[in-house]
Amino acid sequence: MSSSPSSKTTRLDWEQWYYPGPRRVFTADEMARAGTQPWPSGIDHYTYVNVIMVLAVTSHETSRMPWIWPLGLALCWLSLAVARWLWQQPTRKRLNQASWVVGIAIGAGGVLATKIGWQDETRDRLPLVLALMAAVLSAWWMVTLFRVQQIEARLRELAEQDAALKLSTRLAAAQIQPHFLFNTLASLQHWVDTGDARAAPLLRDFTAYLRATLPMFERELQPLADELEMVRRYLAIMQARLGARLSFGIDLPAGVDALLPPGIVLTLVENAIAHGIEPQLRGGHVAVAVRRDGANTIVTVRDDGPGLAADQKDGVGLTNTRRRLAQACPSCTLTLTSADPGCLATLTLTP
Repeated sequence: MSSSPSSKTTRLDWEQWYYPGPRRVFTADEMARAGTQPWPSGIDHYTYVNVIMVLAVTSHETSRMPWIWPLGLALCWLSLAVARWLWQQPTRKRLNQASWVVGIAIGAGGVLATKIGWQDETRDRLPLVLALMAAVLSAWWMVTLFRVQQIEARLRELAEQDAALKLSTRLAAAQIQPHFLFNTLASLQHWVDTGDARAAPLLRDFTAYLRATLPMFERELQPLADELEMVRRYLAIMQARLGARLSFGIDLPAGVDALLPPGIVLTLVENAIAHGIEPQLRGGHVAVAVRRDGANTIVTVRDDGPGLAADQKDGVGLTNTRRRLAQACPSCTLTLTSADPGCLATLTLTP
């Protein structure tokens, strides 16, 4: 007969008496992802100060044992070394290994002291030694437990960030300008109905744009070359609709590539069209360029429209773009400046 949930819980609780410590065991990938916090050096300072104070207070009792100071400091150093070892990989197995080694060492030391004639000293010092052992083992247990909770909290935080990034990516996919899709379909339908020769090229570009756009938002990152191919299709569609009012150029040197969240450059180009080209009767030019700056990759999107307004604020698209960029690449930057004429968006991608 299988045990009930309550009896299983009781068994697990009792297990902590003879095999204490956290049950969670982190994989190597989890430790690499969330367990990189350094050992707090303040613990060393705090421990050494307290050990020195204890040795100083009891110095009148240990005046006949000059070796007690180096021994006490050495044991303090050893205890901290074990604590750092537990910090690197906080497991029940390690905690219990360290605890058993200490227990065996103290037991062996007591037997040795008794055999060489220190029976009285051993008996008198036994309560103090046991108290110190309990304090050290408790400190190790607390370090291990705290470390496990710290790593678990960091893993939860990273998981929430990943979920937020995926949600932002899906929202970005949903925010592909509806009016762009509807206007393109309306133009395509009109050209098909009137037998306009521009219908076939527009349909090819639109199909290729959708084929490249819709699946990419399932990715967290994508190559810059794929992003610019999508941008090229988008600009070709807009050029078919706007005619001579729009010209564009895309400069991607051979061998230059980077990873970035999908749709980042596309959003910048959409803004350049919406705010720099469409408001002008004469239209304008959009230039997308990529260059290397040391280890960084610089992507610029420039239009020759009216430029930034004095009270310019980020809209929904740019706000989401900055948030997604910060989540995926905290060291990457996006800036908007007046280009005189027009607006210049500069995206800096760091490796």
